[in-house]
Amino acid sequence: MNTDFYTAVKNRRSIYGITNESLISDEKIQEIINHSVSHTPSAFNSQSARVVLLLGENHHYLWDLTKETLRKIVPPDNFSSTKERINSFLNGYGTVLFFEDQDVVAGLQNQFPLYKDNFPIWSQQSSGMLQYVIWTSLEVEGLGASLQHYNPLIDEDVKKQWGIPNNWKLIAQLPFGNPTTMAGDKEFKPLEERVMVFK
Repeated sequence: MNTDFYTAVKNRRSIYGITNESLISDEKIQEIINHSVSHTPSAFNSQSARVVLLLGENHHYLWDLTKETLRKIVPPDNFSSTKERINSFLNGYGTVLFFEDQDVVAGLQNQFPLYKDNFPIWSQQSSGMLQYVIWTSLEVEGLGASLQHYNPLIDEDVKKQWGIPNNWKLIAQLPFGNPTTMAGDKEFKPLEERVMVFK
């Protein structure tokens, strides 16, 4: 699918209505992830990003796990809306899990102590860029997605289920699938309040 960069940036939105279908193959999804992980920038070329792609029953297990974790802490009177939201993710085709390797971050802190406090911040910034690249790339292919953050509630269960190394820190979850709804209208604050230009 040919979409120019500016259109892709504009069209990337949070889509919550998704189905267990994909307009592209699993191989194409993995190709998108591999390309994104390879070419998204990172401070000092640290390449600290780690990604796990969950499809099929693995995708379903993640959201069932999340639902049961939340059931333990959300008051029963409020759980129906929580369950509905989680089921909307479960109904999707797959989920991308984003991690940052904390051993890489710690290694850079030891190697460059002058920037020690910045490396965790730079790690998060790089992760944010990777999330955006993958999210936008999936949108270009016609898939809908939304970025979720149920960490750290599910971290230990996720690591146990999929044998994730302890030094990988879970940052975000991106459920995706064939979109059934469009994103709502979005309000934009005046650019004059957000952008400064000096010539």
